[in-house]
Amino acid sequence: MPRPLTPELRWHAVTADEALAQLDSRADGLSDETATARYHEYGPNRLQQQAQRPWWKRLLAQLNNLLILILITAGIASLALGHGLDALAIVGVVTIIALIGFIQEGKAEQALESIRGMLSPQAEVLREGRRQTIPAEALVPGDIVLLESGDRVPADLRLLQANRLRTEEAALTGESVAVDKQTAPVDELTDLAERSSMAYASTIVAQGTALGLVVATGAGTEIGRISEMLRGVEKLKTPLMRQLDRAGRALAIFILVAAIVTALIGALIHDQPLNEMFLAAVGLAVAAIPEGLPAIVTIGLALGVQAMARRNAIIRRLPAVETLGSISTIFTDKTGTLTRNEMTAQAIWLPDGEIVVSGVGYAPEGHFSRLQDDDSEAEPVDPDTHPGLGHFLRVGLLCNDAELSQEIGRWKIHGDPTEAALVVAAAKAGLDPVALREAHDRHDAIPFESERRYMATLNEVDGQPTLMVKGAPDRLLEMCHRVRDPEGELELDRQLWEERIHSLSSRGLRVLALAEKPIHAVNELAEAHAEGGLLLLGLVGLLDPPREEAIHAVEQCLSAGIRPVMITGDHAMTALAIARQLGFTHTERALTGREIEAMSDAELQTCIVDVDVFARVAPEHKLRLVSAMQARGGICAMTGDGVNDGPALKRADIGVAMGIQGTEAAKEAAEMVLADDNFATIVAAVEEGRKVYDNIRKTITFLLPTNGAQGLSIMLAVLAGTQLPISPLQALWINMVVAVTLGLALAFENGEENLMRRRPRDPAAGLLDLFLLWRVVFVSILLLIAVFGTFSWLLEAEGDQAVARTGAVNVLVMGSAAYLINSRYLLRSNLSLQGLFGSRPVWLAIGLVLLLQLAWTYLPFMQVVFGSANLGWRHWLMMFACSTAVFLVVELEKRILRARFDARRAQRQRGDLPHLRPH
Repeated sequence: MPRPLTPELRWHAVTADEALAQLDSRADGLSDETATARYHEYGPNRLQQQAQRPWWKRLLAQLNNLLILILITAGIASLALGHGLDALAIVGVVTIIALIGFIQEGKAEQALESIRGMLSPQAEVLREGRRQTIPAEALVPGDIVLLESGDRVPADLRLLQANRLRTEEAALTGESVAVDKQTAPVDELTDLAERSSMAYASTIVAQGTALGLVVATGAGTEIGRISEMLRGVEKLKTPLMRQLDRAGRALAIFILVAAIVTALIGALIHDQPLNEMFLAAVGLAVAAIPEGLPAIVTIGLALGVQAMARRNAIIRRLPAVETLGSISTIFTDKTGTLTRNEMTAQAIWLPDGEIVVSGVGYAPEGHFSRLQDDDSEAEPVDPDTHPGLGHFLRVGLLCNDAELSQEIGRWKIHGDPTEAALVVAAAKAGLDPVALREAHDRHDAIPFESERRYMATLNEVDGQPTLMVKGAPDRLLEMCHRVRDPEGELELDRQLWEERIHSLSSRGLRVLALAEKPIHAVNELAEAHAEGGLLLLGLVGLLDPPREEAIHAVEQCLSAGIRPVMITGDHAMTALAIARQLGFTHTERALTGREIEAMSDAELQTCIVDVDVFARVAPEHKLRLVSAMQARGGICAMTGDGVNDGPALKRADIGVAMGIQGTEAAKEAAEMVLADDNFATIVAAVEEGRKVYDNIRKTITFLLPTNGAQGLSIMLAVLAGTQLPISPLQALWINMVVAVTLGLALAFENGEENLMRRRPRDPAAGLLDLFLLWRVVFVSILLLIAVFGTFSWLLEAEGDQAVARTGAVNVLVMGSAAYLINSRYLLRSNLSLQGLFGSRPVWLAIGLVLLLQLAWTYLPFMQVVFGSANLGWRHWLMMFACSTAVFLVVELEKRILRARFDARRAQRQRGDLPHLRPH
């Protein structure tokens, strides 16, 4: 049985020889026989695929709802009692509802499949001393893999040799720049992002070559661990789905109890036949259950999807629409999400002072200026007339391997992003990299290594070989003894330059130092040539700048009561600097992944409300952060673009992936994808989500009184021992026609004016609060009076049950149409031109439902199916008067409630009452 390699050994902390010995391997590779045996032992180098549910299980899952089960029971009972038409109608409604849910879940989860695709399809290996190209799936622990620039690392490797090797690990660790690699072991407790002796599966070789020992394949790799976490993450239901489930259970229990009690009273007190009372109970259940509600909610969410797509937010799962409206926290990655992922030189500190560099990104557009001590306007600096600045930029360009090019109207870099920032800065001064490098031949170079922490080149300058060095500032201070000043060479003031380094670092800038010295009679460089006697030229501060639109988006989030939280694999100081520029609230400190690891879940839940920046974070830490916030009752969004974001994206209430720079794994794990990778798009999506939730809430408040009036009318008729005013089949007709016409109209309502000035709604609050429950009961009683009054009057006046029931059905539908206008505003008055006629969908729905009711009343086949009968003009006039009365009474109730709410608001402002959440 194949088994994945999940070693306890910390491969990054052992020497290369110890790693080879541990896996019984050699530098010239495994033998073919050994490789074959290990393949059978460990299995192929690929990730496991999750088994998918068959279609019939997904279809049956749609029926796992108490309200639906009651309807099915009612249909079976109707068929058993010989009411085949009623049973057929009920089955039709159930089928429609089940198909909607089945179609929405038609796409199975593809996150694991997309992660599998990130493993390299081919690998270069040494086996028995021969270089071979084999499928990456055939790799086994102990294989020796060769890496070159541009390769995707096919498995987790312990590096045996590394020549100027740098790998891009942003998708795995969140590190914004390529990471230097070397072969020496590192400390056992070193964070994943700093394990320089390892190369990990799915990362990209940005520069150099290497030889690596395969130490983990498939599920045993770091990317495999993330895949297994993703497999085990529990996906929570959205707030609306949870509230609908709770409301559905409560409603189902209430309806069942009411139906049973009603039937028993009719049979025991009024001596009605048991089968008729059973049919009445079925009719009450069918009348009271809002069959069209699931369809209306689905359609409302689908309309939200279309609106968000127009604003570059692509929704992959419908419930995510309403979830956006309740988001209270957005966990966001930094690199490429809040920042441009383009390293930029922002400050150059020369011996005579600091020079600010404007412009962001790789476009060579910007200028140089010097800040004045008196805070007056900055003084422009011309690199052509400032010899110190011009020379600094030339050295930065010559001691450099990066290239800048323009492709299809977009500036791109080739090489290390840190080096590219120096190339762009030189281009802003008008320096031509190609011409300058041709004019100053490079004789030799010492490549950058993490052990030495600098790069050196030997270039020809005015016929004189000159050594140029760039690297870590603290390292170069050790190698320099003098400074190049405009007035000549001066002694190096170490304390002064250390203060300048700290000043740049405290602003979150990555600092490099540049130095030089003339060198004679040397054609080949050695480390001894560079490590002493250098002349310091200055410092440069580099930053991956924040997106300009992200600053405004963060401000909007805060005004809407939404808290952005940064989680990144970058350094804490850099992350804090970006957070402050963006306007985050809590930027006094940043927590690192190691600190998170040391905390218990309870400690993390306490800490998370006071920290907005989490740095050096691993995938499991992101998952813990989301879980901690959810444990405190928060509704969380998680933005991300890398594979490492997958588990947290899936666990979050809504995962938001980047559409341009995001990996397929991140997109498949997320509920929403930003087509423009713009953090500001989330704010637009939140606004749409809040509008959708408002409209769903209005729709539910509108639909329930229709069902309530029907159920109450049947109950009242049984309790009073009179005839039913509405038959079960007629109740089903009312429910469907009202839901698909009148109920749908509210889904098109525009958002309220204060949508983005509200606090996020409380996820623990019920879908219907006391105010809306009162409205449902109040309007149900109004419609009940209209229905029972119309039925009783027509039955007495005409003596025909069919005519009386036809009038009762029509007055209920017309009263619902009048109440639809009321429902456009839950509390505001509709007694205005805008309130009455401001919604075209509402009047189109009213017109459509009236046409349907005319057809239902007068068409012969409708009369046969539903038992309707012709009505006269006096009947219609009376029903119009009843519906107008319903509208006016609801408006009067609104006015009374507005006065009470205004009085309570005034009391709260005076401090007489505690603060209450506004509706």
